[in-house]
Amino acid sequence: MPSWCATGIIWHKKNTCVVDSLKGWKTSQLPLLSALSSELTVQRENLIYHLGDEWKRLVIWSLPSSKEPAGLKSFLKVKLNLSHGCTKDGEAKPTALLRCVLQALAIQGDLQHKIKLFSQVLLKTMLKPLVMYPSLSVRVTEQQGEGTVLALQCLEESNKERSTPSQVYSKLLLVLRTLYSHLLDVSIGDKKLSAILGELIWEEMSKCIIHECLLYSIPTNSSQLEKYNTVIKETEEFEKSLKEMEFLQGDSTDLLKYARDVNCHFASKKCKDVIVAARKLMTSKMHNTVKITPDYKLRLPKLPVPASELKVKHDTTKNEITMENKKQLSPWSMCLPACRISESVQQLMELALNTLSEAVGSSTQCKDVCNLLKFPHLAAIQHNNCMYLAHHLLTLGHHFRAHLPQPLSEGVATFVDMVPGFRKLGAQCFLAQMNVQRAELLERLSTAHNFSNLDDEDNYIAASKAVRQVIHQLKQLGTVWQDVLPVSIYCKAMGNLLNTAITEVISKIMMLEDISSEDGEHLHTLCQTIIEEGPLVFIPLAEENKNKKYQEEVPLYVRKWSTFKELVIVLRASLQEIVDRWADGKGPLALEFSSSEVKNLIRALFQNTERRAVALTKIR
Repeated sequence: MPSWCATGIIWHKKNTCVVDSLKGWKTSQLPLLSALSSELTVQRENLIYHLGDEWKRLVIWSLPSSKEPAGLKSFLKVKLNLSHGCTKDGEAKPTALLRCVLQALAIQGDLQHKIKLFSQVLLKTMLKPLVMYPSLSVRVTEQQGEGTVLALQCLEESNKERSTPSQVYSKLLLVLRTLYSHLLDVSIGDKKLSAILGELIWEEMSKCIIHECLLYSIPTNSSQLEKYNTVIKETEEFEKSLKEMEFLQGDSTDLLKYARDVNCHFASKKCKDVIVAARKLMTSKMHNTVKITPDYKLRLPKLPVPASELKVKHDTTKNEITMENKKQLSPWSMCLPACRISESVQQLMELALNTLSEAVGSSTQCKDVCNLLKFPHLAAIQHNNCMYLAHHLLTLGHHFRAHLPQPLSEGVATFVDMVPGFRKLGAQCFLAQMNVQRAELLERLSTAHNFSNLDDEDNYIAASKAVRQVIHQLKQLGTVWQDVLPVSIYCKAMGNLLNTAITEVISKIMMLEDISSEDGEHLHTLCQTIIEEGPLVFIPLAEENKNKKYQEEVPLYVRKWSTFKELVIVLRASLQEIVDRWADGKGPLALEFSSSEVKNLIRALFQNTERRAVALTKIR
C-alpha cells in the first residue's frame, strides 16, 4: 500500500476520533483544539485530492469532443484504459493498490459519486452504442506497462439495421467481464463494487436492450414463434452471467419478462401491422375494381377437422346412420351475381383470411389479433360518412332550390327529411361498436377473480394480466381511431370506455369485505398502473406533442376518474388520513363516496380495534 495512502487513512481516523472526544470537554474552546480541527480539515481535503488523482490514473477515459455530433464515427473514438497503476517505488501490486484506493474512497464517502459518474459515461459512450449499432464491437487489449484498454471499433459495415439479441449479449458481457476482472471485483463493506455499478446501470441498460434489440427480434409470423425459445434461453444465460459477477440481484427482471412474454408482443406487433395494412386498403381509391363472377371462390386455407366433427363422424359410422335429402339446392344458390367490386375490398378480405389463418392454433394472446376483424376503424369511418352526408344535406336543397325547375323550386327538394335517417344510421353503427368494446373490457376484467385474495400469487397474476389487457385494448383502439374520429367524439368515446373499466374495478374493490395490508398494496399497484397509463390512451391527433392537452383533461371525459383516484389514496392511507380526507363530510373523500361506503372500506382495510371504532364514529 502506498505510504501516503496508508498513513493518510490511519492519521485521519485517529485524529478524527481524538478531536471528536475533545469537543465534549469543557476546554473545547481552547485555540489548540480549533487549530487541530482546521488541520484535520486541510489534511482530509488533501487526502481526497490525492485519492481523486489516483482514481484518474487508474480509470482513464478517451472520449470524442462534446461538439462532435453523436453517431457511429464519434463512438469509434471511445476508449477506456484500466491502468495497473503501480506506484513509483513498486511496493504494491496492482490489485492491492486498487483495493486500497477504492476502500479509501469509500471511507471518505466519495466512492459512490465517482462510480455514479463512471456509470453514466459507461452507459452513454459504450454500453448503449454497442446495443444500438450492429457494426460496432469492442476490442480488449493488454498493453505492457499501461494496463487493459477497451476500445470501440467497426469491424465491417453491416447491412442489418439491428443486432440480434445474441450479438448484443456477447458484446455487453465482454465489456462487463473485463471491468469485473480488472476493476470491480472488490468488496466494499458487504457489497462488491460490481453490485454497486449494477444497481446504477441495469434499469437503463435493460430498457435500451428491450427497445433497441428485443422489440425488433419479435417474429412477424406465427410459424417463427417456436424458434424464439432460443432468444429466451440466451436472455436467461445473459442474466445468469451477470448474477455470477453480482451485477444483477434478484430472480426475475423486466428484460427476461419481456422475452418470455413473446406471444403478447407478437400479437401487439401483428395488430399494428394489420391495422396499417387495413387502413391503407380502406383509404385507397374505390374506382380500382375487379370483376366477380358466379363461380368466384375465396381461396380458403385447408384447416384440420374439429374434434367435435370427428366424434360425430365416428358415431355415425359406428351406428351406420345415413341421412339424405333428395331435394338439393342449386350449386349457384349461395353465389354472388356477376359484378365489379373495389380491388381494395377484395384485398381487405384476403387480409382478414390471412389474419384468421395465423390465429388458428395460436396462443390466447395471439388470438387477440382476430379482434381486428370487427373493424372498429370501419365503424368510425361509417359514423363519419353518415354525419358528413347529414351535414351537407341540411343546406344542399336550399342552395340549389332557386335554380331547379318546378315543382322542385317550390321547396319540395330540401333533403332535410333525410338528415335524421343518416344521423341515426351513423350513431347506431358507432354505438354498436362501443357496446362490443365495453363487453370485451368487462370480459377481460371478469378474469381478475374479483380482485380478491391478491396475496395469492395466482390471483395477483390473473388480476395484473386483466389490467394489462384492458390498457392494451384501449391503446389499440386509441391508435385505430386516431386522426379518424373528430377530437370531441374521440375523447368522449375513449373516456366512456375507460370509465366503464374503472367503474367495474371500483365496484369489485368496494365489494371486498376483508383487505389485508398485502392485498391493499397489490390493489394500489394495479390501480396506480391504470392512473399512470389510462391518460396515455387519449391520442386523438397524429402529432404526438399535441395530445398532452387531452391527456391532462381526462377528468372531463372519465366521469369516475376522481372517485377512482380517491379510492387509490384510501387503499394506502392510515385511519387518521382517511378521517382527515372525510373532513366531517366536507372533504374530497366525501365528494366521491357516501358515509356507508367509506365505513365499509375502513372495516375491510383495518382490524377491529378501538382506534378503528373511533374513526368510524367520525364518518357520518
